[in-house]
Amino acid sequence: MRAVVQRVSWAKVEVDGEVTGAIERGLLVYLGAGKGDGDAERAWLLSKVLGLRIFEGGEPLEAGAKPKMDRSVVDVGGALLVVSQFTLYGDVSKGRRPSFEGAMPPEDAERAYEAFVRDARAAGVRVETGRFRADMKVTSLNDGPVTIWIDSARSR
Repeated sequence: MRAVVQRVSWAKVEVDGEVTGAIERGLLVYLGAGKGDGDAERAWLLSKVLGLRIFEGGEPLEAGAKPKMDRSVVDVGGALLVVSQFTLYGDVSKGRRPSFEGAMPPEDAERAYEAFVRDARAAGVRVETGRFRADMKVTSLNDGPVTIWIDSARSR
């Protein structure tokens, strides 16, 4: 599985003019599933997302010190906005039109996406979502900016 994770002050996703998910402080997670991804890859990726120490707010700072990223979304009571994003598996190594051969078939990818959301909620995190296979409009205010790319293939 792959995710592009952005620390946000707020984010929302709309489908046909209707807001399907919105969060304040937290993480906007663009999530894609690849062929061969299973429970182990999903669990690994979710633990990375929930454990990313990319929020500030730990130790008091000495005068002139820069804030340190030492808190996770769980630590700061933040939320996730999870948006399905099969295009994270776009391969442009040949030509200019992306190939999506590496992406999981839609029916399986939807189950993987729903399982990621279910598991995140089970971990006690507030999770909002887009709508799988819909044309979505995502708006956010990236805080930092902080953007992290995570690929479960690198966990092997």
